[in-house]
Amino acid sequence: MSGPHTTDSEPEPTRAGGATVRRIMLGSQLRRLREAASITRETAGWEIRSSESKISRLELGRVGFKMRDVEDLLSLYGVTDPAAREPFLSMAKAANATTWWHGYHDVLPSWFAGYIGLEESASLIRTYEVQYIPGLLQTADYMRAVMAGRGVFDSDSERRVQVRMERQNVLLREQEAPRLWAVVDEAALRRPVGSPEIMRQQLSHLLEMMERPNVTVQVLPFQSGAHAAEAGAFTILRFAEPDLPDVVYLEHLAGALYLDKRDDVDVYLQVIERISVTALTPALTAEALAKLIKDF
Repeated sequence: MSGPHTTDSEPEPTRAGGATVRRIMLGSQLRRLREAASITRETAGWEIRSSESKISRLELGRVGFKMRDVEDLLSLYGVTDPAAREPFLSMAKAANATTWWHGYHDVLPSWFAGYIGLEESASLIRTYEVQYIPGLLQTADYMRAVMAGRGVFDSDSERRVQVRMERQNVLLREQEAPRLWAVVDEAALRRPVGSPEIMRQQLSHLLEMMERPNVTVQVLPFQSGAHAAEAGAFTILRFAEPDLPDVVYLEHLAGALYLDKRDDVDVYLQVIERISVTALTPALTAEALAKLIKDF
């Protein structure tokens, strides 16, 4: 951007999760405008009849935008020319677009809906899994067995399965499909989830997905011993849009954490690089999976 009021050089997100990307980009641009005008978050919050924390969430793209709020903030920041305001208002409208997962809001935790939007928008998804097969590579029967094992299989479970199956379409897109690079602990492959037949089908599906040019899977074998990812599973999302930082997603029993500070992200990037070097190559991973299928 050549200045705080200019957006012509900003790339226009085109992925299915573009609403999430636009929300983050709009928040980032509003933050720049506020800082350029030397206005505090507290003052900006007062202007939209809200709080400093609300401005913080808006600038991080964590909540939706009301058009009235965007208009009031633009006026406060000195963006009064209709032509200069239009790109921001158009982005706000796009950021509020209804997404496919909105129809599943009743079965999706609020902290996870944001992740789906990031996943849909990512150009690269790097993940380490120790407990289960990565969600984007699970079969429907494996998903059901996971939920049953967790004791959460109820009347809404089938809709949760549908959400995960719908999420997997991101890997099958003809255009701008993200690259998935997954490192899977051997424990996740050997742990029986459901019947032997379910496991055979799951591992066979994993092999099939590895044939796709945008999917890389590596097994981290037991023999590798202690390793850098001792803290557990995590996912790093990278985006094509230069304004968007990498995001680390950490899920726990009661919610999730989203880390986007450079120092925090760098720690996880170093870890994923180390375990990728330690893990079996994709070719050896395919051989290991073929042997495991026979074991089941």
